Amino acid sequence: MTVEIRGYGDDLTVNGIRIGDLSPAGHEEIEKAKGGNNYHPLENVVVSSVKDSSTLICRKPDPEDVTRYIESELIDGLCCYSAVNQGQLNKTIVDAVIHHLQNEHIATVPRSIRHKYMSAFLLAVTALTEMDRVVPKVAGVEAPELMFKLSRRWGYRVKGIPADQALVVVAEENFHGRSMFAVSASTDPEGRDGFGPFLPGIEKVPFNDLKALSALFEEKGERIASFIVEPIQGEAGVIVPDPDYLPGVQDLCRRHNILFCVDEVQTGFGRTGANFAHMLYGLKPDLMACGKAAGGGIVPVSFVAGRDEVIGVLTPGSEGSTFGGYPLGAVTSVFAIKALVDENLAEQARISGERLMKHYLDIQREFPDKIREVRGKGLLTAFEMFDAPHLDGHRVSLSLLDRGVYAKETHHSIVRVAPALTISDQGIDTLAEMIRQVVRSL
Repeated sequence: MTVEIRGYGDDLTVNGIRIGDLSPAGHEEIEKAKGGNNYHPLENVVVSSVKDSSTLICRKPDPEDVTRYIESELIDGLCCYSAVNQGQLNKTIVDAVIHHLQNEHIATVPRSIRHKYMSAFLLAVTALTEMDRVVPKVAGVEAPELMFKLSRRWGYRVKGIPADQALVVVAEENFHGRSMFAVSASTDPEGRDGFGPFLPGIEKVPFNDLKALSALFEEKGERIASFIVEPIQGEAGVIVPDPDYLPGVQDLCRRHNILFCVDEVQTGFGRTGANFAHMLYGLKPDLMACGKAAGGGIVPVSFVAGRDEVIGVLTPGSEGSTFGGYPLGAVTSVFAIKALVDENLAEQARISGERLMKHYLDIQREFPDKIREVRGKGLLTAFEMFDAPHLDGHRVSLSLLDRGVYAKETHHSIVRVAPALTISDQGIDTLAEMIRQVVRSL
């Protein structure tokens, strides 16, 4: 076996292949030959570097020679699915990470010994979330997974559900990740195909349907430990519930002694115009799952925050994570919170979201035969086209790419747009104009 690695950046060379020499087609060839093929990235584009907080530098095929590439700017209208809310390479976060590594010299230690940055993390997160306790994790999917585990243990130890009979309720069309809990909870056939048998004890109800939830609670409430729900269903197409839905959910949960658990992995950290989407309604869940922007787009960080009574059911050895709350992750998350608060990013998302929504409504009025609906909160937005062959979301994504905008379809006719909360007014206007041009061309 030979593994020879040398150089940095474009000069990074692995077994004789210099990364800077690869065309977009060359990168795609390697991914298809040696990767898991569990993603389908946009064709003919490779991110090369970052220009500013909401602009990427990308490599596209040279029109005169497809074996080579040219570089061009691309407005980031997806923001790594809300992982980079604070903007690419936010200076507050980057400076803290560099200072930490250069001066503090402590990247990782195990949870079996305390480090001083855990206290800073716990203080910052409980203050931001207004919760009693927090459990740090790493990947976003680990957070709803932990809410599921906490729900079951609380159900047995506090509510008194008979052993191994606890139920957890989820909303249909949800997206909680790709773990076994997440796919067991999912109603997406593609996400479930070939991964059974699925976890038992999961009930599903329609999203935004209080009557269905109430009926299930009346029928099985004694065995139900929790209801886990996204405040806005992002992957389903930015589905915003009726204004009375989440308050009604909280009331039902309290009436039946069922935990109200919100998955804020995509909707948290200012994305919807509030620090967390449930705060738009003045609610306080029993548990909340966070991830993505909790690490500021620098390192993966996630956590579950919640009431003392619920998180208090954990005991040593019942839950753990090698990198959950590790020093570098803790520091990064503290300064991700600092950037969110100091730069007033939730309010920026609200203002910029209103500006983008006005553009959407103008486009809808201009093309009423093409745009079925526009929706969103803050800078978590989408426009849905009518279900027709020529109104294809993937085609829209590729056409936007040609015009210097990165956005991505979800389902056939929906395009989700969620740029960094730091995007300028000019960036919003440019993004919207490119959408208008693409819709006109369909």
